[in-house]
Amino acid sequence: MKTIVNATTIANHSVVSGTRWLVARQALLAREKELTRLRDEVARERRALPWERVEKEYAFDTPAGRRTLADLFEGRSQLLVQHFMLGPGWEEGCPSCSYMADHVDGMRAHLAQRDLAFVAVSRAPLAEIERFRRRMGWQFPWVSSHGGAFNHDFHVSFTEKELARGEVDYNYVRQHFPAAEAPGISVFYRDDEGAVFHTYSTYGRGVEVMMGTYALLDLAPKGRDENGLEHPMAWVRHHDKYAEQPQGGACCHG
Repeated sequence: MKTIVNATTIANHSVVSGTRWLVARQALLAREKELTRLRDEVARERRALPWERVEKEYAFDTPAGRRTLADLFEGRSQLLVQHFMLGPGWEEGCPSCSYMADHVDGMRAHLAQRDLAFVAVSRAPLAEIERFRRRMGWQFPWVSSHGGAFNHDFHVSFTEKELARGEVDYNYVRQHFPAAEAPGISVFYRDDEGAVFHTYSTYGRGVEVMMGTYALLDLAPKGRDENGLEHPMAWVRHHDKYAEQPQGGACCHG
C-alpha cells in the first residue's frame, strides 16, 4: 500500500530514528506529568473555593412544567449548568455552544454515578428550545429561563442598555462583548435541607472543559489547525451542517 505523506507537515518536523524519538517523547512526558500535577492542584483549589447561597427563587419552564433550580438536581446533590446561547427568537443555537452540547449525552450516565446532574439553560422560550433540540437529536435536559433573571444574574445575558455602554461584566472583568448572549458553565450544590449554593462558574475558554473533541485534536500533528481563521472557532458548525459551505463560523468563545 502506498503511504501518502503531507509534504507541508513533514517540512515542519524533523524525522529521526526510533531511539531519538523515544528520548524526545520521554522529555515531553515529563512536561505532561507536570501539567497533570498542576491540573490536579488547580482542581483542589477549585473545590476549596467558598460557596455563595442562592437566595433567589429561580424558576424555569421545562417539558414537565414549571420547576425551581432545586428541582433541576433530580435528586442529586450536585448540578452542572451549561449556559447555552439561544436567545428569544433565534432561529438556531450558537454553533460553539452546540459543539459543547454534542459531547453531553454520552457523559450523563457517568456524571450521574458521581452524583452530578446536568442541565442546559437558555433564555429562549421552551418551544424554541424544543424545536432546535429535536433538530439536533439531543436527549439531555434543557430548560428555559425566559422572563427570569437567571441568565443576567450569572452574567451570560446582557440588556440593550448594557451593550450600548460598550462593555459588559463577563468572565470576571468589564469587557466588550459582541452579542446579547454568552457561553458559560455554572456548578451548584444542594444540601440535605434543600438549600442551594453556587460553587463555581467559568466562561470564555473555560468552557473548553466540555469540548472533548479539542482534547483529541490537541494530540494530533495538526492540532486544532485554527491559525489563519477569522477567529479560533470559525471552523465549527452545527453537526448537521458540515457538508454545507461555510456560513460565517461559530459564535464567540474567547
